[in-house]
Amino acid sequence: MGRCYIAAAPRLSLGTDGAPHMTLLYDWLKKASKVQGNTRKALRYRDNYLSWRGLLERVDRRAQEFHAMGIKDGDWVGLMLGNVPDFVILALALSRLGAAIIPIDPTTGSRELELVLSAAPLRALVTRPRGSEGSITATGAVVPPPPPPPPVVPVGRSRGGRMAAPPPTLPPPVPGSDGAEVRRRLQGTLLTCSVFKRNKPEVGADPIAVLFTADSLGDPKGVLRTDKNTIAAVDNAIDALDLDGDSRILVAVPLFHAYGWDLGLLTTLKLGCTMFLEEEVSARRIGKLLREHSIDVLPGTPQMYAELSRLPTAKDLELKKPRYLAAGSRLDQAVADEFADKYGVRVWSCYHSTEAGTVALDTTGKAPTSVGKVIDGAEVRITGPDGKSSAAGKEGLLWVKSKSLSPKAIGPYDNDAPAPKSSARASGMVAIGEIDRQGWLRTGDLGKLDKSGRLFLTGREDDVVKIEGKRVALGEVEGCLESFAKIKAAQAMVVTDPMAGSVVVARVVARQKCQPEEIIDHCARNLAPYKVPRRIEFVESI
Repeated sequence: MGRCYIAAAPRLSLGTDGAPHMTLLYDWLKKASKVQGNTRKALRYRDNYLSWRGLLERVDRRAQEFHAMGIKDGDWVGLMLGNVPDFVILALALSRLGAAIIPIDPTTGSRELELVLSAAPLRALVTRPRGSEGSITATGAVVPPPPPPPPVVPVGRSRGGRMAAPPPTLPPPVPGSDGAEVRRRLQGTLLTCSVFKRNKPEVGADPIAVLFTADSLGDPKGVLRTDKNTIAAVDNAIDALDLDGDSRILVAVPLFHAYGWDLGLLTTLKLGCTMFLEEEVSARRIGKLLREHSIDVLPGTPQMYAELSRLPTAKDLELKKPRYLAAGSRLDQAVADEFADKYGVRVWSCYHSTEAGTVALDTTGKAPTSVGKVIDGAEVRITGPDGKSSAAGKEGLLWVKSKSLSPKAIGPYDNDAPAPKSSARASGMVAIGEIDRQGWLRTGDLGKLDKSGRLFLTGREDDVVKIEGKRVALGEVEGCLESFAKIKAAQAMVVTDPMAGSVVVARVVARQKCQPEEIIDHCARNLAPYKVPRRIEFVESI
């Protein structure tokens, strides 16, 4: 990065297969590069930046490198990276080849990673070197890591009143039983790309990306993003937020999460504006960027705004048209008021989902406890348990319909075990997270609409909660706790503080004497960091 631009890469030869058919993101990049050239920054990270033309040149070089590894149109490739420029460059390079981009949280635990790789048959996986991925020798060879611990089987929770099917026997955390064809370091980086003997998966759709969230039991759920619903999601967001080519978007929420992917990367590509990328989720660092670069678009979380409000350096930002968004959990009125007092910016509550993109916005910033009104291009309805529409102001099941809806989702059990039947299916309704014949997605959220059309989220149908904007099934946490030999029974819950955010805590009944640190260490080995209980309470019974 920086001010030095590299020479353009030679034209990529695609062989006899013809041009790729899933190059939407690369097409947006080419258009932005043609319009903006070297005059506007595309990406800024720390003290370095890339112009649009410079970004295109780097993307073309990486596409050549991937092509030489045998990655082609229709392959699925995982990017297990955080908010770094390489994520953006490699994702666009894969788009040029027509490959599907599979962003994966780099903090994913061993069990969850096994489930992700079981659901998504990757042709290749790009990672940073870390302990769980093996070590790199001086010659560039990778020493494989030790075998992972056996997967944790969630217990004590059910889907639709029946116990969930046990996990299938999964391979070690590399996608494919045939092993890697090649494992090498990407040129000029410390990133490792492992390429595997896998064919293009047959999933009934041609995704340009697969974004992972969690299902009702906490297991990974891959949401397929096609060119059609991606275009709709981005257009809906741009129109609702009134974004343009002069917008300056700070992306401190994860790019591997749909919130950062949609409102950060995709809007930047479509508009040819400037994205400020930040990996260090530090209020002091984010506050500095807000002041120094006149950031006018900030997708964030309520916890982020609470931490920014506590900074001693907080002061009025004097922005003409700020669009500061809070999603992932409920925005407390006190946090919204304090942020507005210190920064002169009212935070907009937002309802955004992996399956549907942006659904609702409070564009006034005056009703933070709601998520505002449903945006143009989306529809919402509230029903009772029988599927019949509820009256205004009455809580019920929340359904969403939009052209931005993803057509399909995949999971680790799709081809391994039959899904348990639910009471919802028995009553003629689709299960949580599925789309009915009329095109309505059953979100799993509970909500209500007031007489003015404002949407309020009031809870969940299942035990899924949001931590740091990510879904956590409390049953999965309880299953992990109860798989520890020294624990007889466990109960997980969420404790929320308006200024500190939400964390998981656990109450446990011990079989024998043990220390809280032992239990937390066990969870840390088997769960993603945000799912690990922050406090353990010992009780006599649950």
